[in-house]
Amino acid sequence: MTQQFTDRQGRAVVLEEITEDNWRDVADVAPADEQRRYVAALAARYLLLSQRGEVWTSLGVRAGDDIVGHVMWAYDDEDGTHWIGGMIVSAGEQGKGVGHATLGTVIERLSALPECREIRLSYHPDNAPAGHLYTSFGFQPTGDFEDEEIVVALPVTW
Repeated sequence: MTQQFTDRQGRAVVLEEITEDNWRDVADVAPADEQRRYVAALAARYLLLSQRGEVWTSLGVRAGDDIVGHVMWAYDDEDGTHWIGGMIVSAGEQGKGVGHATLGTVIERLSALPECREIRLSYHPDNAPAGHLYTSFGFQPTGDFEDEEIVVALPVTW
């Protein structure tokens, strides 16, 4: 059973495959200036990583009629974990619950995959709002670091 995640304005927040119709809008997603030390200045960087690296899968985030963000995911076949990365919410959409709804939606999507047993992501230790968001969903520190970022994990139970 799928849950419908909404932002604080009641808009349904959904994930979209990247298409010819939406890739430009997704590429133009830019975070608030103060977040640029934690994420790319534009989602275009993450789209290129997905296209060129063949590891990540990029998704657009739509709230109502508008593209409002980007998120990507990958499967690590070495340890059997799924990873969430490159989550950006447009500066103008900050504080509206879009990040929370996006995270809930991507967790639900990955958890539905038959091989998904654990979801991981990483965040900079100075990014307290991100840490709070992730722990609110049950992510717990693994003790590992990815570059300078704290790795957290969420077990997926069936």
